[in-house]
Amino acid sequence: MEFHEKLQELRKSRGMTQEELAEALFVSRTAISKWESGRGYPSIDSLKEISNYFSVSIDDLLSGEKLISIAEKENRSNIRGMCDLLFGIMDLFSLTLIFLPLYPNPVDGYIYSVNLFSYVETTVLNRIVYWTLFLILIAIGAVKVVLSLLRITRGQKAVTGISIGISVLTVLFLAMAGEPYAITVAFLLLLVKGIILMRSIKASN
Repeated sequence: MEFHEKLQELRKSRGMTQEELAEALFVSRTAISKWESGRGYPSIDSLKEISNYFSVSIDDLLSGEKLISIAEKENRSNIRGMCDLLFGIMDLFSLTLIFLPLYPNPVDGYIYSVNLFSYVETTVLNRIVYWTLFLILIAIGAVKVVLSLLRITRGQKAVTGISIGISVLTVLFLAMAGEPYAITVAFLLLLVKGIILMRSIKASN
Protein backbone atom coordinates (compact mmCIF):
# COMPACT_ATOMS: atom_id res chain seq x y z
CA MET A 1 0.00 0.00 0.00
CA GLU A 2 1.34 3.42 -0.98
CA PHE A 3 1.70 6.34 1.44
CA HIS A 4 -1.31 8.25 0.11
CA GLU A 5 -3.50 5.18 0.57
CA LYS A 6 -2.23 4.65 4.11
CA LEU A 7 -2.88 8.28 5.02
CA GLN A 8 -6.44 8.12 3.68
CA GLU A 9 -7.05 4.90 5.59
CA LEU A 10 -5.70 6.35 8.84
CA ARG A 11 -7.76 9.52 8.47
CA LYS A 12 -10.96 7.65 7.69
CA SER A 13 -10.36 5.25 10.58
CA ARG A 14 -10.65 8.29 12.85
CA GLY A 15 -13.72 9.53 10.98
CA MET A 16 -11.96 12.80 10.13
CA THR A 17 -12.29 15.12 7.19
CA GLN A 18 -9.24 16.51 5.41
CA GLU A 19 -9.89 19.87 7.07
CA GLU A 20 -9.93 18.31 10.53
CA LEU A 21 -6.70 16.39 9.90
CA ALA A 22 -5.08 19.53 8.52
CA GLU A 23 -5.93 21.40 11.73
CA ALA A 24 -4.62 18.54 13.87
CA LEU A 25 -1.31 18.48 11.98
CA PHE A 26 -1.04 22.29 11.66
CA VAL A 27 -0.90 22.19 7.86
CA SER A 28 -3.24 23.37 5.12
CA ARG A 29 -6.09 21.32 3.73
CA THR A 30 -4.40 21.66 0.34
CA ALA A 31 -1.37 19.83 1.72
CA ILE A 32 -3.52 16.95 2.97
CA SER A 33 -5.29 16.78 -0.39
CA LYS A 34 -1.95 16.75 -2.21
CA TRP A 35 -0.58 13.96 -0.03
CA GLU A 36 -3.69 11.83 -0.29
CA SER A 37 -3.84 12.17 -4.06
CA GLY A 38 -0.24 10.96 -4.39
CA ARG A 39 0.97 14.26 -5.84
CA GLY A 40 3.54 14.82 -3.15
CA TYR A 41 4.98 13.78 0.18
CA PRO A 42 5.12 15.59 3.52
CA SER A 43 8.33 16.94 5.00
CA ILE A 44 10.21 14.99 7.63
CA ASP A 45 8.67 17.17 10.35
CA SER A 46 5.16 16.57 9.00
CA LEU A 47 5.85 12.84 8.81
CA LYS A 48 6.81 12.91 12.49
CA GLU A 49 3.54 14.72 13.29
CA ILE A 50 1.53 12.13 11.33
CA SER A 51 3.43 9.30 13.02
CA ASN A 52 2.79 10.70 16.51
CA TYR A 53 -0.83 11.61 15.84
CA PHE A 54 -1.82 8.17 14.54
CA SER A 55 0.63 6.29 16.80
CA VAL A 56 2.34 4.53 13.93
CA SER A 57 6.02 4.41 13.03
CA ILE A 58 7.42 6.36 10.11
CA ASP A 59 8.60 3.06 8.66
CA ASP A 60 4.96 1.94 8.55
CA LEU A 61 4.08 5.02 6.53
CA LEU A 62 6.98 5.05 4.07
CA SER A 63 9.61 2.68 2.75
CA GLY A 64 13.19 3.34 3.78
CA GLU A 65 14.12 4.24 0.20
CA LYS A 66 11.35 6.84 -0.12
CA LEU A 67 12.20 8.26 3.30
CA ILE A 68 15.82 8.72 2.27
CA SER A 69 14.69 10.39 -0.96
CA ILE A 70 12.49 12.85 0.97
CA ALA A 71 15.28 13.59 3.44
CA GLU A 72 17.76 14.27 0.62
CA LYS A 73 15.29 16.52 -1.19
CA GLU A 74 14.55 18.43 2.01
CA ASN A 75 18.27 18.79 2.71
CA ARG A 76 18.89 20.22 -0.76
CA SER A 77 15.99 22.61 -0.27
CA ASN A 78 17.39 23.76 3.08
CA ILE A 79 20.82 24.33 1.55
CA ARG A 80 19.31 26.40 -1.27
CA GLY A 81 17.32 28.41 1.25
CA MET A 82 20.43 29.10 3.32
CA CYS A 83 22.37 30.08 0.20
CA ASP A 84 19.61 32.49 -0.84
CA LEU A 85 19.67 34.06 2.61
CA LEU A 86 23.46 34.44 2.61
CA PHE A 87 23.32 35.85 -0.92
CA GLY A 88 20.90 38.53 0.25
CA ILE A 89 23.07 39.34 3.26
CA MET A 90 26.05 39.86 0.94
CA ASP A 91 24.01 42.44 -0.98
CA LEU A 92 23.11 44.15 2.31
CA PHE A 93 26.84 44.37 2.99
CA SER A 94 26.90 46.89 0.13
CA LEU A 95 26.18 49.33 2.98
CA THR A 96 29.92 49.17 3.62
CA LEU A 97 30.46 50.91 0.27
CA ILE A 98 28.52 53.84 1.67
CA PHE A 99 29.63 54.01 5.30
CA LEU A 100 33.26 52.83 5.25
CA PRO A 101 36.03 55.36 4.47
CA LEU A 102 36.91 54.00 1.03
CA TYR A 103 37.22 57.20 -0.99
CA PRO A 104 40.23 59.56 -1.23
CA ASN A 105 39.93 63.13 0.06
CA PRO A 106 43.09 65.30 -0.43
CA VAL A 107 43.58 67.94 2.28
CA ASP A 108 46.67 70.18 2.43
CA GLY A 109 48.79 67.74 0.48
CA TYR A 110 47.61 64.71 2.46
CA ILE A 111 45.11 62.14 1.31
CA TYR A 112 42.48 61.05 3.83
CA SER A 113 39.84 58.41 3.35
CA VAL A 114 36.20 59.37 3.75
CA ASN A 115 32.86 57.66 3.34
CA LEU A 116 30.48 58.29 0.47
CA PHE A 117 28.58 60.97 2.40
CA SER A 118 31.71 63.12 2.60
CA TYR A 119 33.19 62.24 -0.78
CA VAL A 120 33.28 65.29 -3.02
CA GLU A 121 36.56 64.73 -4.89
CA THR A 122 34.81 63.24 -7.93
CA THR A 123 32.22 64.32 -10.46
CA VAL A 124 28.58 64.76 -9.55
CA LEU A 125 27.70 62.12 -12.15
CA ASN A 126 30.01 59.60 -10.50
CA ARG A 127 28.45 60.21 -7.09
CA ILE A 128 24.95 59.80 -8.52
CA VAL A 129 25.93 56.52 -10.17
CA TYR A 130 27.59 55.27 -6.95
CA TRP A 131 24.53 56.03 -4.84
CA THR A 132 22.20 54.50 -7.43
CA LEU A 133 24.15 51.25 -7.78
CA PHE A 134 24.75 50.80 -4.04
CA LEU A 135 21.14 51.53 -3.07
CA ILE A 136 19.84 49.13 -5.74
CA LEU A 137 22.10 46.37 -4.36
CA ILE A 138 20.91 47.05 -0.81
CA ALA A 139 17.27 46.97 -1.93
CA ILE A 140 17.85 43.70 -3.82
CA GLY A 141 19.50 42.26 -0.71
CA ALA A 142 16.50 43.21 1.44
CA VAL A 143 14.12 41.56 -1.05
CA LYS A 144 16.28 38.44 -1.20
CA VAL A 145 16.40 38.14 2.60
CA VAL A 146 12.63 38.60 2.94
CA LEU A 147 11.90 36.01 0.25
CA SER A 148 14.28 33.57 1.93
CA LEU A 149 12.84 34.06 5.42
CA LEU A 150 9.31 33.61 4.07
CA ARG A 151 10.47 30.55 2.10
CA ILE A 152 9.19 32.03 -1.15
CA THR A 153 11.03 30.43 -4.07
CA ARG A 154 9.17 32.20 -6.84
CA GLY A 155 11.22 35.08 -8.21
CA GLN A 156 14.43 34.06 -6.42
CA LYS A 157 16.28 33.30 -9.67
CA ALA A 158 15.27 36.62 -11.20
CA VAL A 159 16.41 38.56 -8.12
CA THR A 160 19.70 36.64 -8.10
CA GLY A 161 20.31 37.39 -11.77
CA ILE A 162 19.63 41.10 -11.28
CA SER A 163 21.93 41.15 -8.25
CA ILE A 164 24.83 39.58 -10.15
CA GLY A 165 24.31 41.95 -13.08
CA ILE A 166 24.29 45.07 -10.87
CA SER A 167 27.32 43.80 -8.93
CA VAL A 168 29.33 43.31 -12.12
CA LEU A 169 28.26 46.76 -13.31
CA THR A 170 29.33 48.24 -9.96
CA VAL A 171 32.79 46.65 -10.14
CA LEU A 172 33.29 47.83 -13.72
CA PHE A 173 32.19 51.39 -12.98
CA LEU A 174 34.37 51.66 -9.86
CA ALA A 175 37.29 50.37 -11.92
CA MET A 176 36.73 52.96 -14.63
CA ALA A 177 36.39 55.70 -11.99
CA GLY A 178 39.66 54.63 -10.35
CA GLU A 179 38.38 53.83 -6.85
CA PRO A 180 40.90 51.19 -5.61
CA TYR A 181 39.49 50.62 -2.11
CA ALA A 182 35.83 50.63 -3.10
CA ILE A 183 36.43 48.30 -6.03
CA THR A 184 38.26 45.86 -3.72
CA VAL A 185 35.25 45.66 -1.40
CA ALA A 186 32.77 45.44 -4.29
CA PHE A 187 34.82 42.70 -5.99
CA LEU A 188 35.10 40.67 -2.76
CA LEU A 189 31.33 40.88 -2.27
CA LEU A 190 30.82 39.73 -5.87
CA LEU A 191 33.30 36.89 -5.39
CA VAL A 192 31.56 35.65 -2.24
CA LYS A 193 28.19 35.84 -3.99
CA GLY A 194 29.62 33.80 -6.86
CA ILE A 195 30.80 31.11 -4.42
CA ILE A 196 27.39 31.04 -2.71
CA LEU A 197 25.65 30.81 -6.08
CA MET A 198 27.82 27.89 -7.16
CA ARG A 199 27.04 26.11 -3.88
CA SER A 200 23.32 26.67 -4.45
CA ILE A 201 23.51 25.32 -8.01
CA LYS A 202 25.43 22.28 -6.80
CA ALA A 203 22.73 21.60 -4.19
CA SER A 204 20.05 21.81 -6.88
CA ASN A 205 21.68 19.09 -9.01
